[in-house]
Amino acid sequence: MTEQSAPYMSKPRVMVRGVCPGKPGRPPFRIMEIDGEVIGEVTSITEVLEVAAARGIVIHDLDDPDVIRWVGGDKFTWRLR
Repeated sequence: MTEQSAPYMSKPRVMVRGVCPGKPGRPPFRIMEIDGEVIGEVTSITEVLEVAAARGIVIHDLDDPDVIRWVGGDKFTWRLR
């Protein structure tokens, strides 16, 4: 019998949730969390980087799952599908 290990799943410090519809006159947005705390709404990749940097997190690779997790779409998903 061989031991099976569970697949490694990182817990990144930054999580960007799926797209939420904006209200009239406001663009769609995504909710951003850092260390499990809801930080607020972001509407672009640039905002994600700025908010993270303001809290001392420098993101060098937006595709690194150990640093950032994109839920409900990738870094280019900013509209409802």
